[in-house]
Amino acid sequence: MIFCKELNNHSVLPLQPYGYFVSWNEVLNFSKTSLLLLSSTIQLLRIPFSFFLMPVFWFALSFAQQISIPNAVLIFFILHVLLYPSSNGYNSYMDRDESSIGGLKNPMQPTRQLFVVTIILDAVAIVLAVFISWWFVTGVVFYVTCSRLYSYRGIRIKKYAIPGYLTVILNQGALIFLMVWQGVQPEQVEPLPWIGVVAAAFLIGGFYPITQVYQHEADAKDNVKTISMLLGKKGTFLFCGLMYLVAFGFLYVHFSQQHQLQSFMLMNIFFIPVVYYFLQWMLQVWKQPAAATFNKTMRMNWLASTCTSLAFITIIILQKRG
Repeated sequence: MIFCKELNNHSVLPLQPYGYFVSWNEVLNFSKTSLLLLSSTIQLLRIPFSFFLMPVFWFALSFAQQISIPNAVLIFFILHVLLYPSSNGYNSYMDRDESSIGGLKNPMQPTRQLFVVTIILDAVAIVLAVFISWWFVTGVVFYVTCSRLYSYRGIRIKKYAIPGYLTVILNQGALIFLMVWQGVQPEQVEPLPWIGVVAAAFLIGGFYPITQVYQHEADAKDNVKTISMLLGKKGTFLFCGLMYLVAFGFLYVHFSQQHQLQSFMLMNIFFIPVVYYFLQWMLQVWKQPAAATFNKTMRMNWLASTCTSLAFITIIILQKRG
């Protein structure tokens, strides 16, 4: 497929009422007539946003005793090219955002095509998951279901601060960790790394509220109460800092049990730029709440994701060499 601008394109499926239901004929019609992906569809899938969620993948790999490279590559593709973009696209289809959202300063308006594409991405993800394991298939189906319930206007878990927050950290953190950890290993290894599962949830728990800190007004307008709104801008920074401290506490226990405290210290070194930027930005927001902007949030996200991924990739390389 290639993409085009939506300028009087009669092959474009019109915007339909909210929902997660699509007919088989509609999918077939899309495959026959919509060889061109609209620029809005490409943009609202927010594929680059998958980079922000990538650290969980590397984190799970660092816990695996064995790594099947083909499985790891396939899992990476399923998560970062199919599942995450599909979830982003469906959320944008439900929200019709008119102001900045994660990864997009000026989001376009969605069309029905975006909705159909998310269905296709989900279906492809489930089919490919069969080549990993049936446990992995179950995880993919569960993740898709939760992401839809999170955004779907008829239920919309995201409009409730605590349930919405827990849905995100348990799925994008704990569930994805378990799916990757189980999927990359040729043989099931016991016991399950529960410290890693919990730490992954807290790592996402420390990352997620920061992505909401600049959009309180837009969320309130959409009748959504996020965890960041509940905490306030100052409280969001304190809460995120606490979540990261708890996550690092669990990681210290893990590396200590594995007699790998050098890896823990290495990880802390990678986090120095993140901590510096975080504290500097926090002080700015405390003095002037207007400093909680989209641009600063995105810089924080890019920095944190880059440093975290590099830390775990380095640890994986050192473990395999050892």
